[in-house]
This record gives sequence, structure tokens and C-alpha cells, in this order.
Amino acid sequence: MSTTGNAQGFDERKQFDTARRAVGRRSFCVLATSSAANRPHAVGILYAPIGMTLYLLVSEDSIKTRNIRENPNVAVSIPVRKFPLGPPLAVQFQGTAEVLPVDDPHIMQLRSAKRLKKIMTVDPTTVRGACVLRIAPRRRISTYGLGVPLRKLLRDPSCGHRSVRVPDDQTA
Repeated sequence: MSTTGNAQGFDERKQFDTARRAVGRRSFCVLATSSAANRPHAVGILYAPIGMTLYLLVSEDSIKTRNIRENPNVAVSIPVRKFPLGPPLAVQFQGTAEVLPVDDPHIMQLRSAKRLKKIMTVDPTTVRGACVLRIAPRRRISTYGLGVPLRKLLRDPSCGHRSVRVPDDQTA
């Protein structure tokens, strides 16, 4: 990842850190999946972040779970409302999802460390048909408006888009 400015005039490392902080401070995203027959499905859902990897508590028989079992390629959009006026900011990425049982050792370890408390208010092992989705971003994430002065964004909404490389330890 470049630590200097790029052709668009921003520091990629700083932009990635800004996006990572925004993801960590939120708990709601829109998850888009597609079936093997290319039928798209988008749904708003709560998540718990560990770095840039998202964990979601879902039902085994949900459309999103079925789609991910057929096609693990997903897209995520996280709205970032910072100002009462102006366009909402966002972090978006394509990623790879996997379905894990709630008693998976990795999930149990995260639960015991209380890292998944945003999505697990009750013991998920007592919820019939519960499972966990783990979603990791691919090589790049896109942001809209993050790190752009509000006045500049309001004058020229097209200046808000930025794309940055995800560090290797944060990707699928």
C-alpha cells in the first residue's frame, strides 16, 4: 500500500485507516449476495467487525446463507452518516463470505473475548438454526466522502469517490 499521495491527491494508508475506523464504529451494513442462478439479493443487517473482517449472525435457512453457500462472492456497503445535511458517506467493498457454525472454535474464541457482542446478545448456540457469516474484503475498498472536506463534497459530489488497496493481512 502506498504511504504517499497518489494521482488523486490523497494518502492511501491514511484513507484506509479512515475507512477501517469508520467500519469499526458502525454495526449496520447492506449485504448483497447472488444465487448460483445470478438472482441478486440485498439486505440490511448488523455486523461485528474484527479489523476489516465482518461477522454476521444469521439463520441457516435464510436467502443470504443459501446464496453464499452457492456463491461466496458478496458486496458490502456500510453507510457512514456524519453530517445532518449533505450526502451520506460510505465504505463499500467486494468480498468473500463463508458460513460458520456458531460452535466453530474460532467463533467460540471471539465470543469468549467478547469481540462479537454487537451481534450476539444471547447465546447463539441456544438459537435453533443460527450460524455466522464471516466476510473478508478483497484487494480494494471504495469510500465515498470519507476524508473529503464537507464544503468540497457539497460543491462537487463527484470528488467524494476514493479507492484504496487493502493490506494483505486484511483480505480474503
